[in-house]
Amino acid sequence: MAAHHLLLLALAVALLLPPSATADPDAVQDYCVPDAGARGRPLDPSLLPTYPCRNPSNLTASDFAFAGVRAAGNFSADTGFAGVSVTPAQFPALHTLGVSFARADLSAAGGVNPPHYHPRATETALVLAGRVYAGFVDSGGRLFAKVLEKGEVMVFPKAMVHFQMNVGDEPATVYGTFNSENPGIVRIPATVFGSGIKDGVLEKAFGLDPTELRRLEKRFGPPKTKLSEMED
Repeated sequence: MAAHHLLLLALAVALLLPPSATADPDAVQDYCVPDAGARGRPLDPSLLPTYPCRNPSNLTASDFAFAGVRAAGNFSADTGFAGVSVTPAQFPALHTLGVSFARADLSAAGGVNPPHYHPRATETALVLAGRVYAGFVDSGGRLFAKVLEKGEVMVFPKAMVHFQMNVGDEPATVYGTFNSENPGIVRIPATVFGSGIKDGVLEKAFGLDPTELRRLEKRFGPPKTKLSEMED
């Protein structure tokens, strides 16, 4: 009887856990490098679960190595930030392994990775070069931030807003790892001011006048598209 009650309790807990409490699904094999050639066209990230795995006998060490983060990406003139994200779309061998990574470069004296969050992953950030002021804000509004030196690591919990800023005299490089093959990213400035949210909402929420709002929308997003049912 006791075992029966324990089983019912375990099932109840499992049913009550929200999807966000679990990580990527556990793999049922050592690895699964998707066979993009099976569809006769480039790998489509949205269709990854439908691709067959390549035959392990046809794989080599090169299939499990990636050279795409040896150099910085393209720098933004506005923020001095350059990012290279690596998910199975870029590195197919990551598929089903529940991990991904990124390289972030910050130009000297003020380069910044603006506030953002990853809805599906916790991030660990290792400073490879430079001095970086980094931190995150928890759901209670508390800021955890400090200057990281070369070789130091900081963790940004899943779905917490975080940022990095170069506070040194030389360019800085940060290597980030994620516990999801598809962590996602929501950039706060572009999401708020570049997604087409109704003007009245933003003006009241941030205390902006129309001129200030136009300036922010011009900087952080494309021309507004009217997808909402509430039109001006």
